[in-house]
Amino acid sequence: MTRADDDLAMSEVVARAGAGSQAGVVASASAVMSARGSAAALPGVLADAPVAVLLIDRHEGTVTFANTAAVELAGNVHLPVPVDAWGAAAGLTDLTGEPLAASTGPLSVVAQGQPVTGEAVRLAPGRSTETARARADDGSRDRLLWVTGFPLSQSGTDDPPLSLVVFLEVDAPTEDDDPEAALQALRDRAVIATDITFTITDPRQPDDPLIWVNPSFSRITGYEYDEAVGRNCRFLQGPATDPAAVEEIRTALGEQRAITTTLLNYRKDGTAFWNQLSISPVFDGDGELVSFVGVQTDVTERVRVEHERETAFAAEQTARQEAELARATAEQARADAEGARLQVEQATNRLALMAEATSTLIATLDMSDLLDRLAGLCVPLLADWVFLTLVDEHGDVVETAYRHRDGREEQLRTFSTVHALHLPSGSPSRQSMQRSRPVLIDRDRDRIEAAFATDAARDAFDALGGHSVLTVPMVARRRTRGAMALVLSAEDRTFTQKDVDLAEDLSRRAALAMDNVRLYQQEHAVADTLQRSLLPELPAVPGITAAAHYVSASTAADVGGDFYDLLHLPDGSVGLVIGDVVGHDIAAAAAMGHLRGLIRACLWDAPDPDPGVVLGRVDRLVQGLQVASMATMAYARAVPPATAGEPWRVHVADAGHPPLLLREPGGAVRVLDQVNGLLVGVDDGAHRPTEVLEVPAGSTLLAYTDGLIERPGLDLDLGIAELVERIAATPAGASPRALCDAAVAGTLDGRDDVALIAVRLG
Repeated sequence: MTRADDDLAMSEVVARAGAGSQAGVVASASAVMSARGSAAALPGVLADAPVAVLLIDRHEGTVTFANTAAVELAGNVHLPVPVDAWGAAAGLTDLTGEPLAASTGPLSVVAQGQPVTGEAVRLAPGRSTETARARADDGSRDRLLWVTGFPLSQSGTDDPPLSLVVFLEVDAPTEDDDPEAALQALRDRAVIATDITFTITDPRQPDDPLIWVNPSFSRITGYEYDEAVGRNCRFLQGPATDPAAVEEIRTALGEQRAITTTLLNYRKDGTAFWNQLSISPVFDGDGELVSFVGVQTDVTERVRVEHERETAFAAEQTARQEAELARATAEQARADAEGARLQVEQATNRLALMAEATSTLIATLDMSDLLDRLAGLCVPLLADWVFLTLVDEHGDVVETAYRHRDGREEQLRTFSTVHALHLPSGSPSRQSMQRSRPVLIDRDRDRIEAAFATDAARDAFDALGGHSVLTVPMVARRRTRGAMALVLSAEDRTFTQKDVDLAEDLSRRAALAMDNVRLYQQEHAVADTLQRSLLPELPAVPGITAAAHYVSASTAADVGGDFYDLLHLPDGSVGLVIGDVVGHDIAAAAAMGHLRGLIRACLWDAPDPDPGVVLGRVDRLVQGLQVASMATMAYARAVPPATAGEPWRVHVADAGHPPLLLREPGGAVRVLDQVNGLLVGVDDGAHRPTEVLEVPAGSTLLAYTDGLIERPGLDLDLGIAELVERIAATPAGASPRALCDAAVAGTLDGRDDVALIAVRLG
């Protein structure tokens, strides 16, 4: 049989089985009907093909589905409708123009469950539908349709009794054509004209080979008819074909059921394409399987588009997720940055507060002032009001301080009187001092009420207002100095852990400052006692008036190495001593005390009262007994006159000390710088000369230490000259006290100790 003969012979097979191939256009119909078996699996790949498709319920003899192209033929006929009624609605006739026979027409034959191998019918314009009438009106000639159909299910099965009918429009033959040849041409064109790729296999032959493929198959795959027929269609598979899809097809064929799937196939030139394949079994009148009709569509572009769409969607999702992640990351970064900024601000504020607290608390050596400064640091930054208690070594309250953001001094004083000065054991302040840790009462009225021993104390607290109380002990050098009670009155505030930490830090600094004040006060008390013993009260000596002044350069004590003394000697003379031991602390003061004792002993019972001799003896004793390292000293011995009105005789010796001043009764000031000698402690054999002066009664001797005349960058001579100027500027008859005040007025800068004594003779 030649290829042409084979095609002609196969046209009958195609006419019979080809209907199944074209049945793919009704996939949507099968979906709508939820049918099973062959109809249920008809592919959707031909839904848009330009052929009309009907599904016929053989049991009822009605058309149950018509695709879009079929609706164009018959109009919007309400389904289901009898097959003959649908044909009449479409205007179908036989080739002679007569209506289709009710029992032998192609629609009726298919409705009876018989296959229609292929029959030409005429669609006469103007017979029925508005579309047909419109075509008739515009002069359109009759249209020829090629009808094929076959049953989709076997008798006696559970599948619905459905049959498929396909209408394919072909060119009508001219009047000159041979009728039989024209009919055959119609058959050929009906098969060839369609762009639908389909195949037919014979499962009764070994390996179910292809027995026919249409030209569209060759166009899509590249395999010619002779290259495809006789082979199993698996030759289209390749290395990337999904084995699961192949196994699915194999299983469906073995179970003689329809299947639709998409798999990767390969053309003859090796290029891959996505093939949407629908296979339907075809049975003869006895229910025997005679062939499989395969409908194929190249869906590469659709798969590509879908893949691109999926890729784009995935990319969009990924981009959206990345954007969301970036946004979340950015938000988290902003939140972290904001949190870090707040932490930095809080840390900065805390450091600033601690720095301010340190500088504020160490700036005073007065305990009451220190407590008041501490209260100012707490309110309103940490609390609405604060109460501070200072205790002694026995735990008894010795001092309090308080502050309220609104003032309320009288109410705070009342609270201090009835509660704070007598803290009960249930008091948070007492508990924090006993436990050496913070105590927090937050919105607990029962605990707050339990903190007071009397109703008066509780009423005083309520008058001040408070819902949260935080107390922290003030501990320094392992000793509890007191407690700090912080109270919140505003309902929108509460103590946090950061507040507790801050309060603890502040209390530790305050306690250390308090302990420093305590140590200062103790040292001050020691220094005051030492000062009283080393700088005695000036004695009352007949015939003279005296005044003295002392300022220590030490910040820890009011004593130093400078000293003065006034003695009424046994022979009736008056001894005036001024000295300066090297140093400015308690050690220098102690050395000065020893030196002062030696001078007194040497002056009181001196074999030779000459000041130069006395200073030499003191020098030898100092070096022999190692009382002091070095010291400057001046000694003046004033001898009263035997007769009133006569001048005094003043004997003066100097051991490296600034010269004494003599203010005469008229106000003139003399610098007694005629004598000078080595410092005490330099050379125990040094000789110091003595100058003897006669001074009129009413004159005043002024002795001082170098702290009174020394200034940074100022020569001592200039300092002495300024002192002389101040003394001379005092009014005539000024008392020794007035002269001392004038001498120290506006000149002391605390760089050195200052000792000053003024003695008026007569």
